[in-house]
Amino acid sequence: MEKIASFTIDHIKLEPGIYVSRKDPIADQVITTFDLRMTSPNDEPVMNTAEVHTIEHLGATYLRNHPEFASKTIYFGPMGCRTGFYLLLAGDYESRDIVKLITDMFEFIRDFRGEVPGASAKDCGNYLDMNLGMANYLAKRYLDHTLYNIDEKHLIYPQ
Repeated sequence: MEKIASFTIDHIKLEPGIYVSRKDPIADQVITTFDLRMTSPNDEPVMNTAEVHTIEHLGATYLRNHPEFASKTIYFGPMGCRTGFYLLLAGDYESRDIVKLITDMFEFIRDFRGEVPGASAKDCGNYLDMNLGMANYLAKRYLDHTLYNIDEKHLIYPQ
């Protein structure tokens, strides 16, 4: 069997950033999959499920309510390795095109207080597995260490 695209990236060289993971033509559209890498794989501790789950709820809520990107958002969710998230957008985009969107989303997550949207037994299958404090912290860390000063090295996968 062939390796899938995400297994061909050198995870030893990979650092936090925003990367185009793949582009898939669907009918007359392109779906762009982004790798929103928050931690250095195999180098830093992975995120725990509670904060990943909280970031997923807050990020999805932000994206699905965004004036420009709500109708273009196909999916936002965690990577199985818990080092980041995938964002699928309808459209042919490059990493640079969404830096503001991702920065704004993580500022929303960093600053969010109160009840996490969808964190109830009626709305979620594992609503007790949430950690807003750590989600706020990790969003701030991603903003301060990666997003606010992002450069080309952290927008294009390493070779």
